[in-house]
Amino acid sequence: MAAGTELHAYGELTASCTRCRLAQGRTQVVFGSGDPNAELMFVGEAPGFHEDKQGAPFVGQAGKLLERLLEGIGLDRSHVYICNVLKCRPPGNRDPQPDEIEACEPHLFRQIELIEPRVVASLGNFATKLLSGRPLGITRVHGQEQEVTLGARRVLLYPIYHPAAALYTPAMLKVLESDFARIPALLNGVADATPPPAPAFVPAPAAPASAEAAEPVGQLGLF
Repeated sequence: MAAGTELHAYGELTASCTRCRLAQGRTQVVFGSGDPNAELMFVGEAPGFHEDKQGAPFVGQAGKLLERLLEGIGLDRSHVYICNVLKCRPPGNRDPQPDEIEACEPHLFRQIELIEPRVVASLGNFATKLLSGRPLGITRVHGQEQEVTLGARRVLLYPIYHPAAALYTPAMLKVLESDFARIPALLNGVADATPPPAPAFVPAPAAPASAEAAEPVGQLGLF
């Protein structure tokens, strides 16, 4: 319970954050949501249009897909904690800028310290590169867990594609399902040393109009 109280207090503190230019155009800070004592934490890129309006992460089409993927492994949103690298929406859902990431990084690391998750699943390129401290993109490292120290917390980092990738490339859904299927074993500490090969896919050069209309996700660092 103490973790939940501290996390709520820190969320209240960040609600008035002005560390970077994004404070000027946001509707509100999107701090995060879920179980403050979760063993599994998801870190995405940044709030989108719907998140900025509602004040909660992953509430659009990508969020609905994330919920279905969680259901596939016997979990729901109440069992995990979900947040983003950035707590404010970039204009037009553009990519986060390096100084914005640097300004928001302490908020994310403090969340990890307070929640004390066992597994942190990074969704997409920006979250994966920041939390791994390595320049390798998500295509190279998805589904490959590694132990890292985040703030003062030693966790198992598990890079996976952002769910919005499946809105752009339907074939990506099988890859996401394959990577999600390993999460229960990672949480139980009994994962195989070598993950099974994920289904192959070919990234689409551009998002179909229907996906763009359903979820204004910007670039999202998907590939």
